Amino acid sequence: MNEGGWAWHSPKSAPFRLAGLPWLNQDGVYRRLPVDPGVVISKDVDELANCTAGVQVQFQTDSSHIGIRVQLQGTAWMHHMAATGEAGVDIYVGEPLAQQSMGAVNFDARSSQYEGTLIEFFDEPQVRNITINLPLYKGVDELEIGIKPGSRLLAPPPYSKPGCIVAYGTSITQGGCATRPGMAYTNILSRLMNQEFVNLGFSGNGKGEPELAQLITSIPDKRCVILDYEANCDTPLYKKTLPRFIQILREAEAELPIVLVSRIPFAKEIYNPELRAKWLERFDFQHQLIMDLQEDGDRNIYFVNGQQILGDNWTECTVDGVHLTDLGFYRMASSLHQVLCEIL
Repeated sequence: MNEGGWAWHSPKSAPFRLAGLPWLNQDGVYRRLPVDPGVVISKDVDELANCTAGVQVQFQTDSSHIGIRVQLQGTAWMHHMAATGEAGVDIYVGEPLAQQSMGAVNFDARSSQYEGTLIEFFDEPQVRNITINLPLYKGVDELEIGIKPGSRLLAPPPYSKPGCIVAYGTSITQGGCATRPGMAYTNILSRLMNQEFVNLGFSGNGKGEPELAQLITSIPDKRCVILDYEANCDTPLYKKTLPRFIQILREAEAELPIVLVSRIPFAKEIYNPELRAKWLERFDFQHQLIMDLQEDGDRNIYFVNGQQILGDNWTECTVDGVHLTDLGFYRMASSLHQVLCEIL
């Protein structure tokens, strides 16, 4: 549709690639879980599944400018997270494994709909590879990509490997509190590996329910599953859910690589011995669980110490002592990138 100097296109149609939505072909909506999951999930998880964390629009074009038109399911409201991360979109340009951030849309955070130019190119026309990252903490009802009328629109280059990597977890997995969507750790990893990632982070609601494990088993062509949900569980709940969650995944796929990431350090534990002791109990439990499974013959399950994942000066990596800044997400992604490369 040509309008106002733009040719508008739905990314649900070829040649676009919409990544991070395993059930898109089934339901046709921007949602990270099935509309009818077939299992009982909580109201909060059901609502958070509409957030487009980790969802990417990928394509190539020789257009001199690229625009975005979005109808969200709500407006930005969080006090500790930039509106560009919560409800905005950002754009990366470049060949696979070498994409660079080229900014984010300028929009009114008080509005649930916006239209704007993402980038203008002033050099000679050429086909460029584009990735647009969608909002981390808002649902998207309608989305259109704008290019110059008459411009070429092509499919993106293939991924380095077929299949996807699934990350299940909490608000940190979902991307809180990245300043823009491209800085969520699954999106960083996607760029570092030229690989599709499915972000199943549910803010405050990564509880390890077996129903979520069952839904993950239904995602086809998984290369690996990352489990990163300790932060939303007290010790009894974690001890109850983690063995069963892993069992469901393993029974479905005997050789599927599973990476368990223990929780990153929280600043409030530095001066609170009681909280530190509770963390240590969970750490010992999950570490021993993985060692026991390995000794029992599971050669495709791995443990990552989250206390070390942010490196030195880790207290500078969060907004509020818990949720990560862009620096924190970059360090987390870099650490996990090394692990995933060794495994895969």
